[in-house]
Amino acid sequence: MKAALPEAARGKPLEVWYQDEARVGQQGTLTRTWAERGTRPRAPRDTRYTWAYIFGAVCPARATTAALVMPRADTSAMNAHLVEIAKAVAPDAHAVLVMDGAGWHGSSALRIPDNITIVTLPPCAPELNPVENIWAYLRANRLAITVFDTCDDIVNRCCDAWNAFANDPERVRSVATREYAKAVNA
Repeated sequence: MKAALPEAARGKPLEVWYQDEARVGQQGTLTRTWAERGTRPRAPRDTRYTWAYIFGAVCPARATTAALVMPRADTSAMNAHLVEIAKAVAPDAHAVLVMDGAGWHGSSALRIPDNITIVTLPPCAPELNPVENIWAYLRANRLAITVFDTCDDIVNRCCDAWNAFANDPERVRSVATREYAKAVNA
């Protein structure tokens, strides 16, 4: 989908940001683990239904992130996340924010900051959003094989996982950079 930049953005440096949400909760994620050949490793599995959502955004070029952990995924949570992203955009720059077509992303109640222009991905194309790689990384390395006792445990683990990821600029670049998005020198 083509998005026109607002007049106020013309002449400013552009940053490409990617955004998505992930649900994390008591229904947990299993992952691969080493085990002696012929054995079957045990892993806890929770069957309760409490969760939180990580709203995450990344600018791979600057290895910068912005995230919130929210109790639900809706327009008010997305508005709060847009404010966080707007704060993380470089001063005097304009962000092109690439995201999927979730219902709350196109709500008429969505308040888009002046330093952000939204570009929506085509339907059924999660492979175009590098934040999907971040969710896979966090689930495999920081959020797997866990039984959460309370919602606070879920929120704390999500915050710890995102902060560990966000505080490692090389990991941010490697996990969030798509090969097809790299510049080609002719």
